[in-house]
Formats: sequence, C-alpha cells, structure tokens
Amino acid sequence: METYLGLDLGGTKLLIGEMDNSGNILRYKKYDSGYFNQQSALQIIKKSLDDYIQTVGWTNSKPLGMGIGLIGRVDPVNGIWLQIDPKRTQPIHLAQELSNIYEIPCYIDNDVKAATRAERHFGFGRISQNFIYINVGTGIAAGFVVNGKQIRGSHFNAGEVGHTKVGVNIGIQCGCGRMDCVELIASGSGFDQCARLLSKKYKTKLQIPTNEEERIQVKDVYALSQKGDPLCAVLVDNAAQALANLIMNLVRVSDPDTVVLGGGIVSDGYLHTKILEKLNATTVRFVTNGVVITKLNPDFIGLMGAGAVAMQV
Repeated sequence: METYLGLDLGGTKLLIGEMDNSGNILRYKKYDSGYFNQQSALQIIKKSLDDYIQTVGWTNSKPLGMGIGLIGRVDPVNGIWLQIDPKRTQPIHLAQELSNIYEIPCYIDNDVKAATRAERHFGFGRISQNFIYINVGTGIAAGFVVNGKQIRGSHFNAGEVGHTKVGVNIGIQCGCGRMDCVELIASGSGFDQCARLLSKKYKTKLQIPTNEEERIQVKDVYALSQKGDPLCAVLVDNAAQALANLIMNLVRVSDPDTVVLGGGIVSDGYLHTKILEKLNATTVRFVTNGVVITKLNPDFIGLMGAGAVAMQV
C-alpha cells in the first residue's frame, strides 16, 4: 500500500501522521510545539519526527513523500518557508533539508492552503471547481480555488482575509496596523480580545483570565450566549455578522458556487447557523452549493492537507 507522511504544524501542536492516497489517516501522533521561530521549529520537527519513526513507525514501507503545513508565507515551488509573521522572518530551505535528512521527498505549503488542498481532493472539491475555503480558528485565512486551480498570488500571500474590515466596529487595533480586522472579531483570539474590551460595557458570567496569555474558551461563550448572557450574546452576534460580511465580500471576488467553512470556531455548527441568518440572499445567489461546513474531520483536515501536499495534488 502506498502511503504519504503529513506534518501539521500549528501554534500549540505538531500532528504527524501517515495517510493513504484516498485521504484515510492510518496512524498519527501529537506533539506539543509552543511558541517558536523558524529555526526552533525545524528542531521541533526533527525531534518529533525522530520520535514518531521510533515509537510509531511506518505502516508498511517508507512513505512515498512527506508534506508539511506551516503557519505563514510559504514558497511551495522552491520549498522555502519564508516567514511566520513580520516579526518572525527568517527564510529557510525546509523541504530540502528534511529531504536530505530523512531521504523522503519533502514538500511544504501554508497550513490553510494545505487544508484547501484537502478540501479540493477529499471534500467539496469533488463537486466544485470554484470554491472558497475559509478557516476560522485561532486566526482567519482562506484558500481560493478558481477553475480548479488554487490561487497563491505574487508573494504566496493570497487568502490572508483575516486582515480585512467587514463593517463591524469594535475599536480594536490589529497588529497589521488597521482597525477592527475580522480576525479580531470572529477568530479564537478575536473572541478573547473583544471579551476583554467589551466586558466593561456588558454584564457577564464569562470567566475572563487575568493572565492575558490565557484565552477565554469560545465554547463557554457559546454556552452562555444561549442562556442570554449579555456580553456573550454580543460577542456571538458580532462574530456572525463579521463572518457573514466577509463571505459576502469574498463571493464578489472569485464567484464561487460553494463556500466551505472550517476550523474550531465553526465546527460545532452553532455560529454557522447564525452566519446563515445574516447572509443577504441576493448577494449569495450564485453560491448554488451553499455556505457549508466542511465534511472533513476538523481535527485532521490540516493533517490531510499536509498529506495532499506530500502527494503533490
């Protein structure tokens, strides 16, 4: 059986697993990553991969390829991890280095673009050649597929839609320099920042950590919102409106027939329902397959995407 190795590197964890060419995860193991720069990330990857080989091992023979989904800007053609963010920019030839060490062809891509690959080949891409995949997790980013091809841009930076204004005015300045980016309203980090700011105006039973390095749990916001908690109700309504406006803006750009939502903030369906209520039917009339939640497992879509990167599909 032919297999492929995927590595999904996120802000808190590294997931390593083997996948067959149909997208089935055969075995996997999770590792803590923590805060990192590109050089320390390379050491985390090597240490974790060495452990994976020793403790989990291959399903059969060595995988045909290795794919990695990474935060930030990635040049997948030349295998260069360009930057994590403007404060962590140290380009490294990650693919070549790992290929040399493990003697497995290695390919890399941005994590959301990798997840979009998974959607293309194992999800809604089977019925659509024109869709947008929007990942709503700790941050917000998107992948655009137009006429069956994924859009990347001149600097491999296409899809950073989290840094757009969507008409919901909170008064929070983003690290990019703009005010009220959608990521600051509807992502996991955005819920936290909005909760801290708006808790001065609304009563709430939400427990907000005094340590700013700890974030509120969005699931707690949802639970309290359903009970009528004033702050949590506002947080949910703002996030739903922000994401609905984002979707309505984006469908005007690439004319998709499908918009797919993924990521932990929308995976349980609660916010999705509220987003649908705020969409203007005329604006989204050509989205004939709907604004839907991915059918791929949200816990593994990143790993499946990394496997798709390894397959070079």
